[in-house]
Amino acid sequence: MDRTDYQLVDGSGDYGAEASSLDGFAIARAATSEADALLILPTIASFAPQRKPALPKVQLDAGRIIDIVLAATLLVLLSPVLALIALAIRMTSKGKAMFVHQRVGAGGRPFGCLKFRSMRHNADQLLTEILRDRPDLRREWLETRKLPVDPRITPLGRILRKTSLDELPQLINVLRGDMALVGPRPIVSEELSHYGRYAASYFGARPGLTGLWQVTGRSGTSYRRRVATDHFYYRHRNLMMDMKILFATVPAVLLQRGAC
Repeated sequence: MDRTDYQLVDGSGDYGAEASSLDGFAIARAATSEADALLILPTIASFAPQRKPALPKVQLDAGRIIDIVLAATLLVLLSPVLALIALAIRMTSKGKAMFVHQRVGAGGRPFGCLKFRSMRHNADQLLTEILRDRPDLRREWLETRKLPVDPRITPLGRILRKTSLDELPQLINVLRGDMALVGPRPIVSEELSHYGRYAASYFGARPGLTGLWQVTGRSGTSYRRRVATDHFYYRHRNLMMDMKILFATVPAVLLQRGAC
């Protein structure tokens, strides 16, 4: 990968930290206490050579073929596991085993993202009550789209989320072409405000079952860092990087680094 320099800044000014020769996993050389407040922004002059974000068609086609083959293979191999999870969900809580949630896809097109249900059947009602009665949690939700202790999640759902098993149905989304195996994490429309002028970086690739921000921090990553990582992935993505991310996903899930 060619050398590209980025400065780490936030709205209040320049921290003077610099990330050099980023290899797809070392996102920034900065103190972790400070890094969560930072956003990676390119500081290369407009006339300087930059890597074009658009992949050659042959790489796009090859990536799509790999997605289809791997997703279909995994669905077949994991079908007994999928059936057992669905049965366990139905036996331990009310409601369907899977649910469809509207997310924003490539080009800004909405799609139905499939997941195993990890929440109670009245989760929307519970969330409304929590955000109404707890201003502190409402602020947390608006900033991160997460609650530190979420009463909507079932006991089985906590296990599914911690192991990322709740996301296995998204292999069907990969086959449909809504998603890729590797890409930005699928977001809801309300989250686009966090991306600002970097929304184009999210729109430029299919959302992924896994991605760079998942293997470098997962839910422990701040939202600003997540946007910066999505932008970096869009600018530098290639088949080799995607393969590295896929291989890095296995230990990230097994070790439950920053899992929900």
